Amino acid sequence: MTNLVEKSSFSFEVFPPKTAVNNQKIFQTLDELHDLQPNFISVTSSNRTLNFENSTLKLADYVQNKLKVPGVVHLTARYFDRKQIDRILVELKFLGIKNILVIRGDLAPGRPPKKDFQHASDLMAYIKSKDANFRILGACYPESHPESSNKISDIHHLKEKVAAGCDCLLTQMFFSNETFYQFQENCALADINVPLIAGIMPIVNRAQALHVLKQSECCLPKKFTQMLDRYQTDPTALKAAGLAYAINQITDLVTNRVAGVHLYTMNQANVARYIYQATKSLFTIKNPV
Repeated sequence: MTNLVEKSSFSFEVFPPKTAVNNQKIFQTLDELHDLQPNFISVTSSNRTLNFENSTLKLADYVQNKLKVPGVVHLTARYFDRKQIDRILVELKFLGIKNILVIRGDLAPGRPPKKDFQHASDLMAYIKSKDANFRILGACYPESHPESSNKISDIHHLKEKVAAGCDCLLTQMFFSNETFYQFQENCALADINVPLIAGIMPIVNRAQALHVLKQSECCLPKKFTQMLDRYQTDPTALKAAGLAYAINQITDLVTNRVAGVHLYTMNQANVARYIYQATKSLFTIKNPV
């Protein structure tokens, strides 16, 4: 998982669609993302209407074995028990998928959590105890987890993840690079020395912007909120400004030698392609995760 080259890695996240129509489109999206030569593609466990095998695992298998791109599967600790995890690990080994992003998972209304893994670190340690060859990615929050009492406590929990076997940390989206750099420094001071990959979400439409404003705990820099205010009634201009903002973030991060950039694509291959074309010379392509 260690970055062995000078340039940063570049990767994408997709999610399993909820409708039959979009379920057909996702494979076309993955084909288009493959053409952009990512270092890896991660697949979330966000589809609650299908089981893991028919959603996340199906797409990750396509990425890993059809497209020949390293696939990363998301596992939510709260919603799997030991028996399920044992079965999934066997399936992953059979498919040659070695990379797992382990998250705790938010509580879902009407969906009672399991009891075997209370925290992401619990599931990380269990997976490593079963097979140390799995590469474990973990989530982190540059502005601290919303449930953390303070930044010191948040860093302490990150150290627990690394001690449990986390090989790499992947951030939630952020819009202030200065916030990321401070977080990066705090990790270094705490001797958290695994690669830290920056998660970037391009804002390309008003609905997405409003969702971010409503749901996100992110710090929103003045230049970001000014962009939203100025172009909120002009969809074309907002998309152009949002793409430019993400490209500027990425350029600055790579200039400052970030280990990698992970693009939250929202299943929009055209957005990923635009950003790839603008920044591809900055990245090392096809460096395994």
